[in-house]
Amino acid sequence: MPWSNPAPRLVAPASRRLSRGRPGPVAGAALALVFLASRLLLHGAPEEKRLSIYSNAANYSLRVVERGGTDYVGLLEVFEPLGKVGARVNGPRWKFHYYEVECEFTTGKTRARIHGNDFDLPANFLLEDDRGLVPLSSLGTLMPQILGGPVSFNQSARRLLIGNVAVHFTAQIFKTATPALVMNFTAAVNPTISTEPGKLRMVFTHDAVVAPGSQALTFDSKVIPSASFQESNGTAEILVNASVPLMASFSNDGRTITIGPPGQTSATAQPATPQPPTSVAVPSSPAPVPAAGSSVPPAFRRYFVVVDPSHGGEERGAALSADLAEKDVTLTFARFLRQELDSRGLATLLLRDSDTTLTLDQRASLTNSAHPALYICVHAASLGSGIRVYTTLLSSSAENRGPFLAWDTAQSSFQSTSRVAAASLTKELQNKQLPVRMLSAPLRPLNNITTATVAIEVAPPSDDVSQLTSAAYLQPLAAAAATGIADVRDKLEAAR
Repeated sequence: MPWSNPAPRLVAPASRRLSRGRPGPVAGAALALVFLASRLLLHGAPEEKRLSIYSNAANYSLRVVERGGTDYVGLLEVFEPLGKVGARVNGPRWKFHYYEVECEFTTGKTRARIHGNDFDLPANFLLEDDRGLVPLSSLGTLMPQILGGPVSFNQSARRLLIGNVAVHFTAQIFKTATPALVMNFTAAVNPTISTEPGKLRMVFTHDAVVAPGSQALTFDSKVIPSASFQESNGTAEILVNASVPLMASFSNDGRTITIGPPGQTSATAQPATPQPPTSVAVPSSPAPVPAAGSSVPPAFRRYFVVVDPSHGGEERGAALSADLAEKDVTLTFARFLRQELDSRGLATLLLRDSDTTLTLDQRASLTNSAHPALYICVHAASLGSGIRVYTTLLSSSAENRGPFLAWDTAQSSFQSTSRVAAASLTKELQNKQLPVRMLSAPLRPLNNITTATVAIEVAPPSDDVSQLTSAAYLQPLAAAAATGIADVRDKLEAAR
């Protein structure tokens, strides 16, 4: 799939000549064509709408079309780079499959069937020249149903991330003789860079760069006082503001960009310590390549742990302070925890790796589809101190019947393994002299999960809530928690 199409060219027939005097019909048309071309050169053609998709299998861009005021995209084109797909037309019905998942759509209808279940589209399905078009706005909920794993979709920016592919970055000023801004990315990046007076602009088309928590970054520097992050039309952009001309240099195999005045950029500068949550860097782990002939969709890898930062998007969670929302702390700690688990060889999936809204049922369904050995839900609190580790407390009102599990007691067969994981977590935190308590509570979505589950609630070590943004506090917690999980890896794997 191309990232961009060549711009259309205006070509006038060579055999036509303009006559002198009053222009005739052909000459008038040629003049109109020249006028149109000049207008396009002066003002630019309308920007074509693009959707960018990032996954472990491929990064690619697709054209978005508008029909009746609604944006649409070809479903086959969306899934084709991700794996084995096929489609056929049967009258008004369009049947599509991705590996073993069968889907059926009907022209002019909003109701679809996905893997035997009903699914409602926000607008009618369209069929054009045997090409199935779905509303762009449906991708955030439609794709997880087909892929069996989470996606993060910024609809307004038309950027969709599948699985753990987000590229995070830190930004730190180094106060040398002339200050330089050093940006470290969790994967190699290749932005398009342009400069203008007082600004340096980096546009990321091929890279899944995401916001560092806050879209506005400020620095203690008169030379480079600020930077901003924004997403639009399938791209991400970082704009660096300065009082002097800037240039950028690359190092660390494309993972570090140093920005400063010409001749002052130091490609070897590296931040010494992790930054607060607005600029936390978390290394990503490459997905293993499926064996030849494998029927496993390459867009997802097999994960040992699913880490779920609670809240997100419109759901801010608890107001930990006037400026700090629970959703931001849970995501920051979850990224530290993923880093520590990955470093111990425990492949980890973040269920939410951006500021995305997920319902409790969505979190449970996506986790159950991933079949991990352990699910960890992360919460944060301003009251109390230290860490609280929870296992679920099930109600006896619902019961399992035959081969079907009651949704509210799906965890019942895994409670003993959950307590093993929670006990090991608690023990390791205690060994590190960290205040911790082990509790039980009727928490969702823990009771809907069909594997071992625990919830970790992080509170500040004292009355100072700002500690919840401190890497010096969160990193050791994540390291101890990861060690506790690694200690019972075999037991968790055996129970999977």
